[in-house]
Amino acid sequence: MGRVQGKVAIVTGAASGFGAATAKLLVKEGAQVVGTDKNADALKALSTHIGNGFTPLAHDVTKEADWARVVDETMTRHGRLDILMNNAGVFGSGAPQDLENISFEEWRFVNDVNMDGVFLGCRAVIPAMAKSGGGSIVNISSIAGIRGTSHIVAYGASKGAVRQLTKSVAQHCGFKGYKIRCNSIHPGMVRTPLGNDVLRFNWGDEEKGAAARVKGVPLGEFGTVEDIAYATLFLASDESKHITASEIVIDGGLTGAG
Repeated sequence: MGRVQGKVAIVTGAASGFGAATAKLLVKEGAQVVGTDKNADALKALSTHIGNGFTPLAHDVTKEADWARVVDETMTRHGRLDILMNNAGVFGSGAPQDLENISFEEWRFVNDVNMDGVFLGCRAVIPAMAKSGGGSIVNISSIAGIRGTSHIVAYGASKGAVRQLTKSVAQHCGFKGYKIRCNSIHPGMVRTPLGNDVLRFNWGDEEKGAAARVKGVPLGEFGTVEDIAYATLFLASDESKHITASEIVIDGGLTGAG
């Protein structure tokens, strides 16, 4: 029997990166997964690759009505909801993000997806999860949500907000007796499309940036999308039934090394 056998999950940003890897793993471990993304074509391709157990839905996480539709379709199709991976996110448009030069438009763009999208997702799934007898919300933050990020102030602030919101959601659901847990994952450098955006932004070249950044990782290598997928699987499963309001840092020791 799989580790999440019989559970139903929504995974946002499922077309690539952490979302795609997690969707595959959850299906492999017995879950029915509704994968959402703005990139409908990539979702279709993923659906063909995963096969049974995966349902693709186009979804803009910044739209309240989209969240209502996704939750409604999930409940109509499967009759329950046990897991949400709030994974959809952006790094930015490539415009400056230092405090003196960032535009308000850039600030709002990054926070609209990374912060407001996570808030809307948490709020949207609580009634369905409570009706299902409980569940697990996994919010993807970043090590940028833990330490200062003066050169990428919007991204860091959005991920810090996710960290704090996670604890508030966990506290609310716990005291309400909903049996809904909420935890955050904080990846370091992983070579996803977003991760490569970070490298290009900071160093101008992906490979040059990767060579420079990996020198600061005590384990001597970057993480992989599977590292994040397996952490999500653990938090989504009953193996973590007494873990809530917690954070898992997956960065090869980068933040711990100073």
